Amino acid sequence: MALFGRRRKDADQDPVAPDDVAGSGAGEVGDSTDEAAADPAAPDTSERGPFDEADAEEKPGRVDLGALKIPGRHGMALRMELDRASRRVIAANVSIGQSNLQVQAFSAPRTAGIWDDIRAQISESITKQGGQVTETTGPFGKELLALLPVKDAQGNVGRRPARFLGVDGPRWFLRGVLTGAAVADKAAARDLEQYFSEIVVVRGTDARPPSELLALTMPGRPAGAPEAPLPAPMQAPNLLAPRGPEISEVR
Repeated sequence: MALFGRRRKDADQDPVAPDDVAGSGAGEVGDSTDEAAADPAAPDTSERGPFDEADAEEKPGRVDLGALKIPGRHGMALRMELDRASRRVIAANVSIGQSNLQVQAFSAPRTAGIWDDIRAQISESITKQGGQVTETTGPFGKELLALLPVKDAQGNVGRRPARFLGVDGPRWFLRGVLTGAAVADKAAARDLEQYFSEIVVVRGTDARPPSELLALTMPGRPAGAPEAPLPAPMQAPNLLAPRGPEISEVR
Protein backbone atom coordinates (compact mmCIF):
# COMPACT_ATOMS: atom_id res chain seq x y z
CA MET A 1 0.00 0.00 0.00
CA ALA A 2 1.64 3.20 -1.12
CA LEU A 3 1.24 6.44 0.71
CA PHE A 4 1.93 9.18 -1.81
CA GLY A 5 0.11 10.81 -4.72
CA ARG A 6 -1.51 9.19 -7.74
CA ARG A 7 0.57 6.40 -9.26
CA ARG A 8 0.36 3.28 -11.33
CA LYS A 9 -2.53 1.12 -10.15
CA ASP A 10 -2.25 -2.45 -8.92
CA ALA A 11 -3.57 -4.92 -11.42
CA ASP A 12 -6.07 -6.57 -9.10
CA GLN A 13 -6.86 -4.28 -6.19
CA ASP A 14 -6.53 -0.50 -5.83
CA PRO A 15 -7.26 1.51 -2.73
CA VAL A 16 -9.86 4.23 -3.16
CA ALA A 17 -7.88 7.48 -3.17
CA PRO A 18 -9.05 9.91 -0.46
CA ASP A 19 -8.26 13.55 0.15
CA ASP A 20 -4.61 14.18 0.96
CA VAL A 21 -3.73 13.89 4.62
CA ALA A 22 -1.54 16.87 5.43
CA GLY A 23 1.09 16.92 8.14
CA SER A 24 0.79 19.20 11.11
CA GLY A 25 3.75 21.30 10.04
CA ALA A 26 2.52 22.97 6.85
CA GLY A 27 3.85 26.50 6.79
CA GLU A 28 5.82 26.09 10.03
CA VAL A 29 9.43 27.12 10.43
CA GLY A 30 11.93 24.27 10.55
CA ASP A 31 13.82 23.61 13.76
CA SER A 32 17.26 25.06 14.27
CA THR A 33 20.42 23.09 13.64
CA ASP A 34 22.48 24.83 16.31
CA GLU A 35 23.15 22.91 19.48
CA ALA A 36 20.45 23.13 22.14
CA ALA A 37 19.49 21.24 25.24
CA ALA A 38 17.41 18.15 24.55
CA ASP A 39 13.74 18.45 25.40
CA PRO A 40 13.15 16.45 28.62
CA ALA A 41 9.69 15.47 27.36
CA ALA A 42 11.01 14.03 24.10
CA PRO A 43 10.35 10.29 23.65
CA ASP A 44 13.19 7.98 24.64
CA THR A 45 13.86 5.39 21.94
CA SER A 46 17.29 4.43 23.25
CA GLU A 47 16.22 1.25 25.08
CA ARG A 48 13.51 -0.14 22.82
CA GLY A 49 13.53 0.64 19.15
CA PRO A 50 12.96 1.94 16.63
CA PHE A 51 16.27 3.63 17.29
CA ASP A 52 17.83 6.96 16.57
CA GLU A 53 21.18 6.61 14.83
CA ALA A 54 22.91 8.02 17.92
CA ASP A 55 21.46 5.27 20.14
CA ALA A 56 21.70 2.26 17.83
CA GLU A 57 24.28 -0.44 18.38
CA GLU A 58 26.28 -1.55 15.39
CA LYS A 59 24.81 -4.78 14.05
CA PRO A 60 25.81 -6.69 10.92
CA GLY A 61 23.33 -7.24 8.12
CA ARG A 62 21.46 -3.94 8.22
CA VAL A 63 20.35 -2.63 4.83
CA ASP A 64 21.28 1.04 4.34
CA LEU A 65 18.43 2.99 2.75
CA GLY A 66 19.66 6.48 3.55
CA ALA A 67 17.26 7.86 6.17
CA LEU A 68 16.54 4.31 7.35
CA LYS A 69 18.65 1.31 8.18
CA ILE A 70 16.53 -1.82 8.25
CA PRO A 71 17.34 -5.36 9.38
CA GLY A 72 18.30 -7.79 6.65
CA ARG A 73 16.59 -11.17 6.93
CA HIS A 74 17.00 -14.28 4.87
CA GLY A 75 14.00 -14.72 2.57
CA MET A 76 12.58 -11.26 2.99
CA ALA A 77 11.52 -9.25 -0.06
CA LEU A 78 12.32 -5.54 -0.17
CA ARG A 79 10.41 -3.24 -2.54
CA MET A 80 11.31 0.42 -2.91
CA GLU A 81 8.50 2.69 -4.06
CA LEU A 82 9.30 5.57 -6.41
CA ASP A 83 7.46 8.83 -6.95
CA ARG A 84 6.61 8.92 -10.65
CA ALA A 85 7.18 12.65 -11.07
CA SER A 86 10.41 13.16 -9.13
CA ARG A 87 11.78 9.58 -9.44
CA ARG A 88 12.66 9.76 -5.77
CA VAL A 89 12.36 6.80 -3.42
CA ILE A 90 9.46 7.51 -1.08
CA ALA A 91 8.85 4.30 0.88
CA ALA A 92 10.31 0.91 1.69
CA ASN A 93 8.13 -2.21 1.73
CA VAL A 94 9.36 -5.31 3.53
CA SER A 95 7.53 -8.60 2.95
CA ILE A 96 8.18 -11.51 5.30
CA GLY A 97 6.05 -14.56 4.74
CA GLN A 98 2.49 -13.40 4.14
CA SER A 99 2.98 -10.06 5.93
CA ASN A 100 4.02 -6.67 4.60
CA LEU A 101 5.45 -3.66 6.43
CA GLN A 102 5.72 -0.29 4.72
CA VAL A 103 7.94 2.29 6.43
CA GLN A 104 8.62 5.97 5.97
CA ALA A 105 10.42 8.51 8.15
CA PHE A 106 9.64 12.21 8.54
CA SER A 107 11.21 15.18 10.28
CA ALA A 108 9.56 16.46 13.44
CA PRO A 109 9.94 19.47 15.73
CA ARG A 110 12.57 19.37 18.45
CA THR A 111 10.07 19.82 21.27
CA ALA A 112 6.99 17.82 20.24
CA GLY A 113 5.95 14.69 18.35
CA ILE A 114 3.52 14.65 15.43
CA TRP A 115 1.91 11.19 15.74
CA ASP A 116 -1.13 12.46 17.65
CA ASP A 117 -1.99 14.95 14.90
CA ILE A 118 -1.26 12.56 12.03
CA ARG A 119 -3.23 9.77 13.67
CA ALA A 120 -6.30 12.00 13.80
CA GLN A 121 -5.83 13.00 10.16
CA ILE A 122 -5.50 9.38 9.05
CA SER A 123 -8.68 8.45 10.89
CA GLU A 124 -10.63 11.32 9.35
CA SER A 125 -9.40 10.54 5.82
CA ILE A 126 -10.21 6.83 5.99
CA THR A 127 -13.65 7.46 7.49
CA LYS A 128 -14.53 9.98 4.80
CA GLN A 129 -13.74 7.38 2.14
CA GLY A 130 -16.07 4.79 3.66
CA GLY A 131 -13.51 2.88 5.70
CA GLN A 132 -13.48 2.16 9.40
CA VAL A 133 -10.86 3.06 12.00
CA THR A 134 -10.39 2.03 15.62
CA GLU A 135 -7.74 3.54 17.86
CA THR A 136 -6.06 1.11 20.20
CA THR A 137 -2.84 0.70 22.18
CA GLY A 138 -0.09 -1.60 20.97
CA PRO A 139 3.56 -2.26 21.77
CA PHE A 140 4.58 1.16 20.41
CA GLY A 141 1.78 3.13 22.04
CA LYS A 142 -1.28 4.44 20.24
CA GLU A 143 -1.99 2.83 16.86
CA LEU A 144 -4.84 2.51 14.39
CA LEU A 145 -6.67 -0.59 13.19
CA ALA A 146 -8.33 0.20 9.88
CA LEU A 147 -10.49 -1.32 7.20
CA LEU A 148 -9.35 0.44 4.02
CA PRO A 149 -11.73 0.83 1.08
CA VAL A 150 -10.33 -0.95 -2.00
CA LYS A 151 -11.46 -1.71 -5.54
CA ASP A 152 -10.89 -4.98 -7.35
CA ALA A 153 -10.28 -5.36 -11.09
CA GLN A 154 -14.04 -5.29 -11.75
CA GLY A 155 -14.51 -2.06 -9.83
CA ASN A 156 -16.18 -3.68 -6.83
CA VAL A 157 -15.41 -1.93 -3.55
CA GLY A 158 -14.28 -3.99 -0.59
CA ARG A 159 -12.23 -3.42 2.55
CA ARG A 160 -8.69 -4.40 3.41
CA PRO A 161 -7.42 -4.50 7.02
CA ALA A 162 -4.31 -2.57 8.01
CA ARG A 163 -2.47 -1.45 11.15
CA PHE A 164 -0.90 2.01 11.33
CA LEU A 165 2.05 2.24 13.74
CA GLY A 166 3.79 5.46 14.72
CA VAL A 167 6.83 6.34 16.80
CA ASP A 168 7.94 9.87 17.67
CA GLY A 169 11.70 9.97 18.01
CA PRO A 170 14.17 12.82 18.60
CA ARG A 171 13.32 15.24 15.76
CA TRP A 172 11.86 12.45 13.62
CA PHE A 173 8.70 10.41 13.20
CA LEU A 174 8.62 6.84 11.88
CA ARG A 175 5.41 5.38 10.47
CA GLY A 176 4.78 1.74 9.71
CA VAL A 177 1.77 0.22 7.93
CA LEU A 178 1.16 -3.48 8.44
CA THR A 179 -0.95 -5.48 6.00
CA GLY A 180 -1.43 -9.15 5.31
CA ALA A 181 -1.11 -11.87 7.94
CA ALA A 182 0.44 -9.54 10.55
CA VAL A 183 -2.90 -7.75 10.96
CA ALA A 184 -4.76 -10.80 12.30
CA ASP A 185 -2.22 -13.52 13.14
CA LYS A 186 -0.56 -12.97 16.53
CA ALA A 187 2.67 -14.78 15.70
CA ALA A 188 3.06 -12.93 12.41
CA ALA A 189 2.25 -9.65 14.17
CA ARG A 190 4.94 -10.22 16.80
CA ASP A 191 7.47 -11.00 14.10
CA LEU A 192 6.81 -7.79 12.18
CA GLU A 193 6.62 -5.74 15.38
CA GLN A 194 10.05 -7.02 16.33
CA TYR A 195 11.32 -6.14 12.86
CA PHE A 196 9.87 -2.61 13.15
CA SER A 197 11.53 -2.17 16.55
CA GLU A 198 14.96 -2.88 15.06
CA ILE A 199 14.79 -0.10 12.44
CA VAL A 200 17.29 2.75 12.77
CA VAL A 201 16.35 6.29 11.72
CA VAL A 202 19.11 8.53 10.32
CA ARG A 203 17.65 12.02 10.76
CA GLY A 204 20.72 14.10 9.99
CA THR A 205 21.37 17.56 11.40
CA ASP A 206 19.88 19.78 8.69
CA ALA A 207 17.03 22.12 9.55
CA ARG A 208 13.81 20.71 8.06
CA PRO A 209 10.16 21.70 8.14
CA PRO A 210 8.04 19.45 10.36
CA SER A 211 6.54 16.47 8.48
CA GLU A 212 9.09 16.58 5.66
CA LEU A 213 9.78 13.15 4.19
CA LEU A 214 13.32 12.02 4.98
CA ALA A 215 15.04 10.93 1.80
CA LEU A 216 15.44 7.22 1.13
CA THR A 217 17.96 5.71 -1.25
CA MET A 218 18.13 2.46 -3.17
CA PRO A 219 20.02 -0.40 -1.46
CA GLY A 220 23.70 -0.22 -2.33
CA ARG A 221 23.61 3.41 -3.46
CA PRO A 222 26.92 5.07 -2.56
CA ALA A 223 26.72 7.45 0.39
CA GLY A 224 26.59 11.06 -0.73
CA ALA A 225 25.44 10.25 -4.26
CA PRO A 226 23.58 13.23 -5.77
CA GLU A 227 19.80 13.27 -5.50
CA ALA A 228 17.15 15.19 -7.42
CA PRO A 229 15.54 17.85 -5.19
CA LEU A 230 12.38 16.96 -3.27
CA PRO A 231 9.38 19.28 -3.33
CA ALA A 232 9.44 21.29 -0.11
CA PRO A 233 7.92 20.75 2.27
CA MET A 234 6.97 17.10 1.85
CA GLN A 235 3.98 16.62 4.12
CA ALA A 236 2.29 13.55 5.53
CA PRO A 237 0.81 12.03 2.40
CA ASN A 238 -2.34 10.61 0.91
CA LEU A 239 -2.49 7.38 2.90
CA LEU A 240 -4.59 5.31 0.53
CA ALA A 241 -3.14 6.25 -2.84
CA PRO A 242 -2.40 3.56 -5.42
CA ARG A 243 1.05 2.05 -5.47
CA GLY A 244 3.84 3.66 -7.43
CA PRO A 245 6.54 2.02 -9.51
CA GLU A 246 8.58 -0.43 -7.46
CA ILE A 247 12.00 -2.00 -7.60
CA SER A 248 12.27 -5.31 -5.78
CA GLU A 249 15.11 -7.12 -4.06
CA VAL A 250 14.91 -10.56 -2.45
CA ARG A 251 17.46 -11.48 0.20
